[in-house]
Amino acid sequence: MAPVAVIGGTGLSSLASLQSARSEVVNTPYGEPSAPLVHGVLGGREVVFLARHGLAHAIPPHKVNYRANIRALKQLGVHHVIAVAAVGGIHPDLVPGRLAFPDQIVDYTWGRAHTFFEEDLERVVHVDFTEPYCAELRQVLVRAARSVGAEARERGTYGATQGPRLESSAEIDRLERDGCDMVGMTGMPEAALARELDLCYATCAVVANAAAGRGEGKISLQSIESALVAGMGRAGRVLEHAVALLE
Repeated sequence: MAPVAVIGGTGLSSLASLQSARSEVVNTPYGEPSAPLVHGVLGGREVVFLARHGLAHAIPPHKVNYRANIRALKQLGVHHVIAVAAVGGIHPDLVPGRLAFPDQIVDYTWGRAHTFFEEDLERVVHVDFTEPYCAELRQVLVRAARSVGAEARERGTYGATQGPRLESSAEIDRLERDGCDMVGMTGMPEAALARELDLCYATCAVVANAAAGRGEGKISLQSIESALVAGMGRAGRVLEHAVALLE
């Protein structure tokens, strides 16, 4: 049975519940991934964990080697990828600490290495991205959240911004007009690269804060950290249950 991959974002640099863990350094044609890949057992299933921002959380969103990360998972035989990501809530339902499983994405990033298909090609490759997230895996996350009683928005549009700074309130107004329900900095090109390698990829978003202009006053790192502690705890329970549900 192929291992399931979990990519941990801000607030999730390790999986404490991972049993029999061992680390592996993986090399790819695109360099090394953000951190050694950790193999273990979660929910009775083999899992590979990757810290997107490195073990010390020192790699900013625009500097993550997304191609190496996704290629490394593919090399290990992974098919299902659950990406955990901290986001800002734009939709009123997305309060700090709540989970969301987006079904659409809008890319506002720039200058990132965003495709595997750019050199030594026999022909130009176009990959269908109509539905950017794997419907099968999204439904597993939805079922898992319901089973463990974790409040979650079961769909929504993720706006991927460049970072590492947070957005202005006018930028959030624009994202809202564009139909975005949440904002994050790592959703792209990660989702598109997973599609290029035919991986079943879905995101478990954890709301860290109300997006700019949607809350009271300035956004503080202290409030973000507090929300992530609670939110990542819920996400961990969902992950464990979701992994067990996968066939």
